[in-house]
Amino acid sequence: MKGFFAEFKEFISRGNVVDLAVGVIIGGAFTAIVTALVDSVIMPLISVLFGGISFEQWNIPLGTGAEAPVLGIGTLVAAIINFFLIALLIFLVIKGINKAASLVKKEEKEAAPETKECPFCRTQIPIAAIRCPHCTSVLEKSDSI
Repeated sequence: MKGFFAEFKEFISRGNVVDLAVGVIIGGAFTAIVTALVDSVIMPLISVLFGGISFEQWNIPLGTGAEAPVLGIGTLVAAIINFFLIALLIFLVIKGINKAASLVKKEEKEAAPETKECPFCRTQIPIAAIRCPHCTSVLEKSDSI
């Protein structure tokens, strides 16, 4: 039994498991915000555009009587809008993260090298060195990287 708990502890303490858990929690909160936006702002505006009919009344009855089943078209439309808004916002966030990461990578690539390899002893030496401190060889300008 101790082996099981030790294995579970190792699994749960991995970085990617914790990142996944944080992502799920933030995703749930983000979904709640977008759902509230759709239900409280967007769908009332759409209702006004379609003659002021209440969002909850966007149903197609499948029978007659008070207990007749209905197709909840309004609920479906809200869910579709909700999905597309969440997908759009996640796309924009990921696009921003990728843009920031590419800028950081570009800055890293543009940084000049600080060392070079001595062509005689193959040790790393400062880029401006004209004599290798390890093998004392005189370096010519053509010997630099």
